[in-house]
Amino acid sequence: MEIGAGQRETRREARGARTNASIGAVVFVAAILSGCGTTHATIETGRGEHLMLLGYDPVGYFTDAQPVRGRHTLAATNEGRTYYFATPEHRRAFIVAPASYEPQYGGFCSNGAPYGVKMGSDPTQFTVVDGRLFIFGDVQGKEFWLLDRDDNIRHADQLWPAIRDKGWRMQSLKAWIFKVPWYRDGRGLMARWRAAHPGRELNYDTGGTLNNVLFKYPGWRAREGYSQERLGVPGEPDDPKS
Repeated sequence: MEIGAGQRETRREARGARTNASIGAVVFVAAILSGCGTTHATIETGRGEHLMLLGYDPVGYFTDAQPVRGRHTLAATNEGRTYYFATPEHRRAFIVAPASYEPQYGGFCSNGAPYGVKMGSDPTQFTVVDGRLFIFGDVQGKEFWLLDRDDNIRHADQLWPAIRDKGWRMQSLKAWIFKVPWYRDGRGLMARWRAAHPGRELNYDTGGTLNNVLFKYPGWRAREGYSQERLGVPGEPDDPKS
């Protein structure tokens, strides 16, 4: 019996769904084995600190309107999260009012936050809106976020209280499997970005799902120089300024 085009398409879709489900199950189990992840976009330094922003100064985004590397000898901690500062004045300002300078959504990519995703953190990709610091995982995440800036802030603010204390790895997998109604995929966002920026290209290698969810940590691409300049971390063996 001949199979019609509609039936063939239905079967292809079914096979695709089974494949995606199988991949999702494998990733989910592997994530459990590798741990839930930290609640904020921190890395552990050789001094045992839970460092935010790969050592960049959170106050510098406001005073200098650009990313400013901090010094590991000028540090302050808030709720277990450590920050480095470029000047003693910046450190004092932070100690007085840490909530005014800490990044939104735990320092994770602000483009993932509207979907409940806690992944990615590049301190050189940022913007300040209404006195709030928004960090992105990469230049692509920032550009996509700007397409729907106000909606993204509104959705992320709505979701953040419930996911704030969830480990980033398990929360991101949960958000990937159970997508919010307003979810927008990367292909659609790229099409919109190109339509809004004719003649421009946005080429960035995100490193792949397995690296970002299982094998690496938030901020690894920026720290290690994957598809971008290597930042390292102040005071660590990979510090480019040492």
